[in-house]
Amino acid sequence: MKIRAVDLFCGVGGLTSGVQRTGIDVVAGYDILSSCKYPYEYNNHAKFFLKDVKDILKNEINNLYPSDTDYRVLMGCAPCQPFSAYSHRYKNNEGHQDKLDLLDYFRKQVVNVHPDIVSMENVPQLAKKDIFQTFLDTLKLEGYKYTYKVVYAPAYGVPQKRKRLLLLASRFGDIELIDPLYGPDSYPTVADTIGHLPALAAGEQDEKDPLHVARNLSEINIQRIMQSRPNGTWHDWDPSLLPNCYRRESGRSYRSVYGRMSWDEPSPTITTQFIGYGNGRFGHPEQNRALSLREGAMLQTFPENYQFSADDNFSMSKIALQIGNAVPVKLGEVIGRSIRRHLSEVEADE
Repeated sequence: MKIRAVDLFCGVGGLTSGVQRTGIDVVAGYDILSSCKYPYEYNNHAKFFLKDVKDILKNEINNLYPSDTDYRVLMGCAPCQPFSAYSHRYKNNEGHQDKLDLLDYFRKQVVNVHPDIVSMENVPQLAKKDIFQTFLDTLKLEGYKYTYKVVYAPAYGVPQKRKRLLLLASRFGDIELIDPLYGPDSYPTVADTIGHLPALAAGEQDEKDPLHVARNLSEINIQRIMQSRPNGTWHDWDPSLLPNCYRRESGRSYRSVYGRMSWDEPSPTITTQFIGYGNGRFGHPEQNRALSLREGAMLQTFPENYQFSADDNFSMSKIALQIGNAVPVKLGEVIGRSIRRHLSEVEADE
């Protein structure tokens, strides 16, 4: 089967990379961030288009699929910040509304392209939004059968305690996601994923891998992390180390920052802020620092040799943004395997 895909909102290629591992040829990706071009093209050997999905012409995507394509896939992850539980306070922000509209432009491209398969990955909160129901209504109107499911990422090989919404739609009939690959006794852990990497101090960079670099810490944060334990909180510290906001009653229950991860469990959700010790439970399980860029990328299931910059002169915060915004590669694999299984069944029935 010659299955070709186009990836909207492709970023640095997490979804593309995973889908390509299953033998599906991703011919192109679209994104509005020019910094994504190098990692997307270098690692995935697919064409990158620096373009807003709103500006894609009616027949543009159809022209990207080679003429000998048997099955056309349109996939993507519209920016999820507007739907995230962390972003409700921004719901009246103009930029927030612009991002909400992106899912609707994805819907319009489904109508324009009319691919054989549609796939979307996003945050679970999206399922409660009217714009998602509009997306589903359009799929039904266009003749697709669809399924969507909120999955626990470790069950599909992603070593993070995160849930994601996965949607698949087919114009050939019922399509289902493959069954979970792991159970609670076999979930991938932090140790499984990054335990073999060289030790670093805060502010240090590995000589062999420039992406294995950790942000520096202030003296007081060094003292704080030294008193932190895996899965603990700032309640473990001496009172003299507490920031003023946690000394007040209003801040005493907020425990999800300034913590260490545990070796023996999946990590917390990798956000765009994972290189900051104070931004979540992103402290290394035993070294006195936050996660390195490479560690965050590997917890997002990027291969250890995945390149994010053409040279060593890069911004840590920009690459952390790229990594945190990416679809975990292993979830891309799950999507690809589900699509291939479905199309094999379609061919077997013909």
